[in-house]
Amino acid sequence: MVTPRIETAHYVSMMSRTAWSTSLLASVVFLAAASAGFSKQLVSGETEVAVEIIAGDTLVLETGQQVRLVGLQAPKLPLGRTNFESWPLASDVAEALRELTKGKKLTLEYGGRRMDRHGRILAHLFDESQLWIQDAMLRRGMTRVYSFADNRSLVDEMLAIESEARAAKRGILAHPYYQIRDHKETHRYTESFQLVEGRVHAVASVREWTYVNFEEDWRHDFTISVRRQNLKGFLSAGLDPATLEGRWIRVRGWVWWFNGPMIESTHLEQVEVLDQ
Repeated sequence: MVTPRIETAHYVSMMSRTAWSTSLLASVVFLAAASAGFSKQLVSGETEVAVEIIAGDTLVLETGQQVRLVGLQAPKLPLGRTNFESWPLASDVAEALRELTKGKKLTLEYGGRRMDRHGRILAHLFDESQLWIQDAMLRRGMTRVYSFADNRSLVDEMLAIESEARAAKRGILAHPYYQIRDHKETHRYTESFQLVEGRVHAVASVREWTYVNFEEDWRHDFTISVRRQNLKGFLSAGLDPATLEGRWIRVRGWVWWFNGPMIESTHLEQVEVLDQ
């Protein structure tokens, strides 16, 4: 396995407090405009106070329960893991979440599976002013979207917010570590979360899997894999992976090495067709 080889040069945050305040206001406006849609997708739960921030996507409630902000992938901190280097700007992102949530009453809302394998609550968070915390973090460019097949509510909205923040080069999205990768360089980034783009060379189905290959040498080049049990979701949403040959697409997920660098796609929102 090859770990990411990315220059982590000194980075000066582009987001002044004034800019953050402007972003926060924009988030409130966005939320007001879309609140009706949110109410249809989410189930309202308990209201609790945040007392501790563990990372840029995880906090602790006064009940002692940990909450993972569903739909987000924040830069990782060591958190007691040996020989683990912080991802660039991880502390800045944790501080952004602290400013938004610590000591505040937060309403937990649910759109899918409610707990992960670590026992953390999986929720969308709203403060007393109805500010959607996921929106605020994405709009500042402090996180990337990270969705799961069993927790997909509001993913389309979050992808649109991330896209706007990336175009504006806000927060971590201006840093080389978090840039979109060309599929030809993914062998350098195994065991890491990446957004990868490229033109599909060919699509093949072999037993339980569909493979979306980006080069002729499928044993060494980048591939997206889709398990047969997950293929139904793509087909029912109107995207047949077999039709992706020659298309320019973007996929997000963890890159692993299996006959070359590979991302397994379990649900539609991981894949964006860019040459519509």
